[in-house]
Amino acid sequence: MLLLECKNVKKYYRDRLILNIKNLKVYSEDRIGLVGINGEGKTTLLNILAGIDSEYEGSVKRYVDFSIIEQLDKEDQGTINSKAAKAFGANTTWNNYLSGGEKTRFKLAKGFYDNSPMIIGDEPTSNLDIQGVEFLEKKFKEYKGAFIIVSHDREFLDKLCNSIFDLNKGKIKEYKGNYSDYKDQKNQEFNREAFEYEQYNREKRRIKESVEQVKRRENSIKRTPTRMGNSEARLHKMGGQKAKASLDRNIKNMEKRLDHMDIKQKPGEIKKIKLDVPDGNKLYNNVLIWGNNINKSFQNKTIFENAEFTIFNNSKNAIIGPNGCGKSTLIKMIMKSESSIKKSKALKVGYYSQELDIVNDELSILENVTIDSVYDETYIRIILGRLLFKDREVHKKVKILSGGERVKVCFAKLILSDINLLILDEPTNYLDVDSLEVVEEVLKDYGGSIIFVSHDRRFISSLADNIIYIENHKILTSKGSYEEYIEKKNNPVTDREEEIKKQILVLENRLSEVIGKLSAPAKKDDVKELDNEYYKILKELKQLKMKLKIKYLNIK
Repeated sequence: MLLLECKNVKKYYRDRLILNIKNLKVYSEDRIGLVGINGEGKTTLLNILAGIDSEYEGSVKRYVDFSIIEQLDKEDQGTINSKAAKAFGANTTWNNYLSGGEKTRFKLAKGFYDNSPMIIGDEPTSNLDIQGVEFLEKKFKEYKGAFIIVSHDREFLDKLCNSIFDLNKGKIKEYKGNYSDYKDQKNQEFNREAFEYEQYNREKRRIKESVEQVKRRENSIKRTPTRMGNSEARLHKMGGQKAKASLDRNIKNMEKRLDHMDIKQKPGEIKKIKLDVPDGNKLYNNVLIWGNNINKSFQNKTIFENAEFTIFNNSKNAIIGPNGCGKSTLIKMIMKSESSIKKSKALKVGYYSQELDIVNDELSILENVTIDSVYDETYIRIILGRLLFKDREVHKKVKILSGGERVKVCFAKLILSDINLLILDEPTNYLDVDSLEVVEEVLKDYGGSIIFVSHDRRFISSLADNIIYIENHKILTSKGSYEEYIEKKNNPVTDREEEIKKQILVLENRLSEVIGKLSAPAKKDDVKELDNEYYKILKELKQLKMKLKIKYLNIK
């Protein structure tokens, strides 16, 4: 059943054509993900489909009622019934003092409980933690209608969509399947374009070489010999002219073939390079950061209670947990070097905050990155190229960039500066899917250690080799990938065993340091305090090893 269709839709901003949609249809069985780079017009298209924007050329026909989940907040979104609010953990009444997650839950509850046969959604996962996104996935799977949604969450698109609409240069191209299927098809297109470009170049070279050969033959036709009589000279000249005319025709035909060849553009290639930490900044400590007996509260709300954690060298650590559990708080505590958190003296930290305040709006992209960089301009341009800033684009002023472009400049500035540890707070915000994937690839190739907070499961899965999760005011660790963390979470006995082993390792490392200081104390060392800590660590180690032994016996 056809639910919605648009024909010959054109949308202009001043003289610039933003959208040029020949034909778009949504049927009752469609579950569509709309993707495209930032600024391409995804939200504008959704607003046209939903009837919010009526200033366009062409026609849009809506055959059913539908629900709208908007990304931007309105002043007053009214109220929702208590059943809807309870199902989504939302307030029944909208107010502008709600947190970002609370506003999203309100809009989702309102959209789903309209019971319409179609949903149009713009970034419905915004401000949701991982549990919230998984809950929303469940709701969309249970939903019986069609939908078209914009989302940068690749896992979300993979689990829900049966079709991807790619918006590129104002036009829509449909790809059947989920997001991974779409990426496979795009890769096949790239390979085909690369092959056609090579064939085009080969044929172009062949024709040009043939033209040169014919021209050489034409130039080699001999002049009339001096001893020939007039009649013979005339015949010789006529023969030469005929031969030249024939060769000229051949040359013109080949040049016409060149002019009429379908020009194939070279597919965009991104030069990859391993981004290593400069030798002078390399860390040789096994432990970079460790926290012990961490306590933090705001007013009457406890965030951390006797918590502890360790960051090891050459690790990529994802900090995860529900909204409000203290992820960003932990990052800020590390940055402020609070008394319960110790850091290696050799650390040089690059910090990415959600405020994007490390760049100068009045400088160009290249100028911003170069100021603090320890690399030469050629290397900087290669990295900027990987982040999709090509050629003269590096001279753009930061103040004219989109939010997603600004994020990428911040990344480039950090990873190319004089640091050996990256700390990133929600780095995937503002990024479209394409930008997210190139940032992800650059970070995977980064040779230093990383600590990052993110709700993007695909990003965490691709990057992290250590998961730090906050639960019941404690900071717990799961060594390995995000998938391994999920597996351990579903098998709590194994998970707890790994946590105990981790705690034992941390305590043993600290015990070695304490013994070293007791053996040769410095003037600033408090020997009595070190002695007390020595016996305290021994006691904790004994308790942990006993727990491990008991667990082992119980498993047996």
